[in-house]
Amino acid sequence: MPNLLLELRSEEIPARMQRKASGDLKKLVTDALVEAGLSYEGAREYWTPRRLALDIHGLTARSADVREERKGPRTDANEKAIEGFLRGAGLSSVSEAQVVSDPKKGDFYVAVISKPGRATEEIVTDIMPGIIRDFPWPKSMRWGKASSKPGALRWVRPLQSIVCTFGPEHEETTVIPFEIDGMTASNITYGHRFHAPEAITVRRFDDYTANLEKAKVILDAERRKDIILHDARDIAFANGLELVEDEGLLEEVSGLVEWPQVLMGSFEEDYLSIPSEIIRLTIKTNQKCFVTRKQGEESLSNKFILVSNIRASDGGKEIVHGNGKVVRARLSDALHFWKRDQGNLPDLETLTASAAKFGLDINKPLDQRMAKLDALDVTFHAKLGTQGARVARIRTLAKELADITGADPALVDRAAVLAKADLRTEAVGEFPELQGLMGRKYAVLQGEDASVAAAIEDHYKPQGPSDRVPEDKVAITTALADKLDTLIGFWAIDEKPTGSKDPFALRRAALGVVRILLERNVRLPLLATTKDIDLLSFFHDRLKVYLRDQGARHDLIDAVLTPDADDLLMVARRVEALTAFITSEDGKNLLAGTKRATQLLAAEEKKGTVIADGVSPALLKLDAEKELFAAISGASKDASDAVAGEDFRSAMEALSKLRGPVDRFFEDVLVNDEDAAIRANRLALLRLIREATGTVADFSKISG
Repeated sequence: MPNLLLELRSEEIPARMQRKASGDLKKLVTDALVEAGLSYEGAREYWTPRRLALDIHGLTARSADVREERKGPRTDANEKAIEGFLRGAGLSSVSEAQVVSDPKKGDFYVAVISKPGRATEEIVTDIMPGIIRDFPWPKSMRWGKASSKPGALRWVRPLQSIVCTFGPEHEETTVIPFEIDGMTASNITYGHRFHAPEAITVRRFDDYTANLEKAKVILDAERRKDIILHDARDIAFANGLELVEDEGLLEEVSGLVEWPQVLMGSFEEDYLSIPSEIIRLTIKTNQKCFVTRKQGEESLSNKFILVSNIRASDGGKEIVHGNGKVVRARLSDALHFWKRDQGNLPDLETLTASAAKFGLDINKPLDQRMAKLDALDVTFHAKLGTQGARVARIRTLAKELADITGADPALVDRAAVLAKADLRTEAVGEFPELQGLMGRKYAVLQGEDASVAAAIEDHYKPQGPSDRVPEDKVAITTALADKLDTLIGFWAIDEKPTGSKDPFALRRAALGVVRILLERNVRLPLLATTKDIDLLSFFHDRLKVYLRDQGARHDLIDAVLTPDADDLLMVARRVEALTAFITSEDGKNLLAGTKRATQLLAAEEKKGTVIADGVSPALLKLDAEKELFAAISGASKDASDAVAGEDFRSAMEALSKLRGPVDRFFEDVLVNDEDAAIRANRLALLRLIREATGTVADFSKISG
């Protein structure tokens, strides 16, 4: 079976776009080939900073012939109907159509449309220009003289050459020379920009990759990543250090080089007085370099690891020297930020009113930054006011929540007041991703309580399903107040997530609340706190996602979750208990009996059958119904008492005692007795089954 090799070579593609672009190319090309009637055995995409490549193997040499019969109108239909049929079928006259007789419907026209198969080369020539021209880059550009013309080709960076070869695995291949904007596909590519800029002739994928590697280009991005990671680990180990690994940086760096060369640089140890997080971000953001630490220690070393795209004749000395100069300059700026944030602001006299409003100590640097945040009237949201107003709301809400979480009210108040103060520090201004973390460091430096310092960092957490959840009660309280204020505020101004759009990360905030409540065992009446049933429903959606991710069945969640359930911790515990019960033998059998009872009852209710208001013991004629009535009376009370004590497992155990009586009832008792009074009484007995199990869950929503 033939193989197809495709390469689109350009100027450097931004690293963040490469992986997705190569996947897009694979999907667009293979979808178009299949739509044209071709099939293939497999396809794999590749990318480097300067090329997207696609290897499709086992591709059929031509599409199959297609024969289609299209039924038309009756032969005695009006002229317009017949003309429309001929146009749609591509026929010039009725003489080209066949006449088919149907005993019931009479004679009618049928067009037999035959489409001969097409050579793969012809199909590729047709589809590729459109795919390239309409490629879904997030951003693209025009270039050269043709850029001024309407409809000029746009690409992420100037497109320089195209390779497109097709042929069997062990025989000669042919070039498919499709053309786009004056550029014609060929079998010529080029290697490394500096080490091997000469033209390379390729035939198929195997010699393409081999020739590229000789020309100092490693096509496989995963292999480049592996080389960088292992060489970086080795060079760190050789210097008595260990690499601080960073998957995101590794992905980015592998998209910046075609021939990775790993080198080590250094900076003065004096800069290690800067917090490790700032050093790491400074070096990562500005120079795309990795940091190292002493083996088995948390603190960083003064050695960093860089990845070059050139194997330098001097062993990389000049490259290391150049990178070192930039790193030292950036660390000098970072040290300046770090020291400035620990000093007094120059305009303290303008901050007294804000300091008094929040009870701040104007002699403390972090307090000054909070006063500055308020005094500047920094906007949080146009409809929700300033950051200062937001802090005031969080402070009020945190005070109420402290009664629920059991946190020290004074510490909660201090944490809420200082939580956003680091937004006015220079370190966070330079690196916004350090908000919270820098606040904690500055809080420790000015002698704040450890719980307050922890809450300043952790009130943003968790920021996703895998992020850690605050543990300290002060941090838990502040985090809940922060997230609930955000959700209540945006619900109040009707800025809710729609579809895939969630610009204010409200789903993440709600999931954060859910995780804190469930993972830290917090009993919080959400409806009383938010006063919004629609927002409560939003929390329910996030709770369902969370519980399903934990392995809970969706039907069991639905069986427990009622529209007004606002104690999410209790909902989760009910689901947990129901899951354990429903998978037991007693649970399965009781579920079957209960569903039979509720379905029969629902059918009679729908028909309007009379059902007694309550069960009359005098009308219970058979032992099986007497036994069931007694069992329900006992089990219902025990289950209700257990639910009141929040002991859901005991409630399930109480209900499990109904299994035998329910089974015997349906074996021995005819519910629809001829006597209307007995029938109404037995239906009332079925209703008691529904009510008894309903104290724990709605069994009708459970599948199985």
